[in-house]
Amino acid sequence: MMKQRFLTAIVGIPILVAAVWYDNSIPTFTIFVAAWGAVAALEFYRLVKLDKVPQLAYFGMAWTLLFILSRNSELLAMIKPYFDPGLLAPALLTSAITLSLIGLLIRRPREQAFNSWAWTMAGVLYTGWLLSYLVALRGSTDGRNWVLLALFATFASDTAAFFVGRTWGRRKLEPTISPAKTWEGSIAGICGAIIITCLFTLPTPLQINIPWWQGVILGLLVSVFGQFGDLIESLLKRNMGVKDSSHLLPGHGGLLDRMDSVVFAGVLVYYYMLWVTR
Repeated sequence: MMKQRFLTAIVGIPILVAAVWYDNSIPTFTIFVAAWGAVAALEFYRLVKLDKVPQLAYFGMAWTLLFILSRNSELLAMIKPYFDPGLLAPALLTSAITLSLIGLLIRRPREQAFNSWAWTMAGVLYTGWLLSYLVALRGSTDGRNWVLLALFATFASDTAAFFVGRTWGRRKLEPTISPAKTWEGSIAGICGAIIITCLFTLPTPLQINIPWWQGVILGLLVSVFGQFGDLIESLLKRNMGVKDSSHLLPGHGGLLDRMDSVVFAGVLVYYYMLWVTR
């Protein structure tokens, strides 16, 4: 298991970094996130199907892609002469709600119509809306550095929590949801995220324009929100009676499993960048 996790990380992280780094003339990061979101949405709806709840899976995947693409700054600039970009997200949300409800009248069976609609919208918002914040973050000023900070602070938090919790963890964090997680691992995760975030405040090509003490605060928040995201997905999977959303990433599970803490951290970093640094 450990060897598989390591090899997957060795292959996957450089691809992810390259997608973030070279997102200029070609929107490589948007394409990467869109592909990730589509597969994650499919995994989400497969999990829901295990609970014998019918959903509009292909509709959910389509709107997941639309939400992610709608946050690309180049796309927004292209439609600006014809359509107010500020109205795009409300329009997509409104169309997702109304069209999915109309779809329930067409789809059979109708016995679980409410559950079907609720899970369909949950998949769109969880995978599409939350992932779209990473695309929006990349399109902001110094967006490359902010996205890399969100990703690597989350990776550091997850890695430190995993190894410390596995080696020295004694006090269970939330045994009814995720028995392997411990308070010792959680604290180590916070420390790991703080260290990485503070490194981004140093004068390097990856520097973000915040003082080191804000790096401490931001690192703490990234880790805490990321751990909330991890626990929430663990709760959803436990409700469905599965350990992993798929086996697409050896040693890590599925794409849905790998986005749990990242999307929460991405949302946190986006609003921190928007509200605190401006």
